[in-house]
Formats: sequence, C-alpha cells, structure tokens
Amino acid sequence: QVQLQESGPGLVKASQTLSLTCTVSGGSITTNYYYWSWIRQPPGKGLEWLGAIAYSGATHYSPSLKSRISISRDTSKNQFTLQLSSVTPEDTAVYYCARDVVPDTVNPSSWGQGTEVAVSS
Repeated sequence: QVQLQESGPGLVKASQTLSLTCTVSGGSITTNYYYWSWIRQPPGKGLEWLGAIAYSGATHYSPSLKSRISISRDTSKNQFTLQLSSVTPEDTAVYYCARDVVPDTVNPSSWGQGTEVAVSS
C-alpha cells in the first residue's frame, strides 16, 4: 500500500518561497497512470487543489496559482516537490500530497497526513 509523507518548514515569511517535499513509499511515482498532487486546506475553508505531476513527468497547475507554482520530482528518491513563490498570509494552510488516477481531484484515493504551513507577514 502506498504511503505519502510531507516534509518542509512549518513557517515561511511573506514574499518568500514555500517548498515542501512528498516522500513516497510502497509505490513508484513513475508507475502508469498515477498523478501525484498537492492539495491544501486553509483554516476554516475547504480543500483546494494546487497542482499535480503525472507518472510521465507532465505537470498540471491550478489556473489561479499558475504564475507562482512549480511541481518537480526526483525519481531516484521517489519524491516530488511543491514550490510556491511570493507567499502571503493567505497561503497559510495544511498542505497535503496525494495520489490518484485523476490529476485534479480534491478527493484522492491516497493522502499524506498533511503538514501545517504558516506564512508570517
């Protein structure tokens, strides 16, 4: 069974770049036909899909974040990484990495436990 684990700083200053890594075990991030995504939930709000990287390496981003987001992967470490630039306090959220056969779902079949990120002004 696949397991996902997020890691990264819990506090980021405004205007800086948020960087989180998802380490995957129990399955390869290059396995057909999975998408590896990032989802977040701000305090008191619903889930928001941020973007995904496919088994092929192709990336898909939310239009609202397209100018600030980048998702990459390291296949040798079986990890994928989120970078979100120019963060503001509105980017404060619990960030989840996930896996599904659909790239942009907020109800994926496999989730990490989530990591809280606060953006200080």
